Amino acid sequence: MSIRHDSLSVTWLGYATVRIETADDFVAYLDPGRYGVLDDYYARDGDLVCITHNHHYDSDGIERVAKGDATVVVYEGVDASDIDRDVKAVDELDYDVVRVGEEDHLTVGDIGQVDLWSLPAYNEPDGPHADENGDVVHPRGLGCAFMLSLGGRTVFWPGDSDALDGFRELEVSLFLANIGGSVVMDRHEAADLAEALDPDLVLPIHYNTIELLETDEEAFVTDVAKRGIPVVLDERSANQ
Repeated sequence: MSIRHDSLSVTWLGYATVRIETADDFVAYLDPGRYGVLDDYYARDGDLVCITHNHHYDSDGIERVAKGDATVVVYEGVDASDIDRDVKAVDELDYDVVRVGEEDHLTVGDIGQVDLWSLPAYNEPDGPHADENGDVVHPRGLGCAFMLSLGGRTVFWPGDSDALDGFRELEVSLFLANIGGSVVMDRHEAADLAEALDPDLVLPIHYNTIELLETDEEAFVTDVAKRGIPVVLDERSANQ
């Protein structure tokens, strides 16, 4: 099942994997793969694939979704040698690979179909997801967030991050809310961020795929709706 957001068709495929299609058939994927979410999926229709950090880097997942001439945008900190899974090195991917830092901008597509911005994304050492020593699973420099402008809309995916103050300044049409909690923002923090962003629509993702990310998505939807913000579940994916 896909949800509609104006001219966009958006599908959460599980874990952090999201497919976005515009009315003129441009297809973007965010963080495709891992935990079996693409085991039976071989679309290979992606014009753009974006990878936020090592935990979401899955070379097999990229190859399942990307066209042969796809642009694959990978955060500069992604390093296969630091990943304890069987993945190809980024420079071995047979695509047009673009590395981005924390605050970069690029345009993708023959006629500039998509503007893409990377943003800092991390757990704060004095924040809610740090341990007593200030150690965090997602330190600054490990990954990034992405904001895409396509089909006349802006889509924001914060990646694996706390609900950082800087996010609140963004102008967002569709907020892909990371609500898994534990090592990322939880449903309460994501709801507060949704209220600050005041987007046209919120779609929660990155929850319940694994035990670490178990949460109450229905409670999140109720919380956000009570704040007067449109919110929707991709129920097919949420029930995987």
